[in-house]
Amino acid sequence: MAEPEKNRVSVDIYGQTYQMMGKETIGHMRLVASLVDDMMREISSKNRSLDTTKIAVLTALNTVNDSLKLKERIEELENELNQLKG
Repeated sequence: MAEPEKNRVSVDIYGQTYQMMGKETIGHMRLVASLVDDMMREISSKNRSLDTTKIAVLTALNTVNDSLKLKERIEELENELNQLKG
C-alpha cells in the first residue's frame, strides 16, 4: 500500500515563515500554524520583555499541558463509559 502523499504549505508564525509538510490537509496545517501564532502573540502581549525563544517554549509548555489534560479527561470518560457498559 502506497504512502499518502505529503502536502506542503508555507505559513507565518510570529513573524517568521516556515515550510510545513505533512499528511494532513493544507487547511489543517494552516489552522495549526494560526493557533500557534495566536498563542505566541497572546503570551507576548502579557509580557513584552520575553524574547522569541522564551515565548515559543511557553507556548509549547501550555500546549503540552492542554494535551495532557485532554488525555486525562478522555481516560476519565472512557472509564465512565466502561462502568456504564459493565
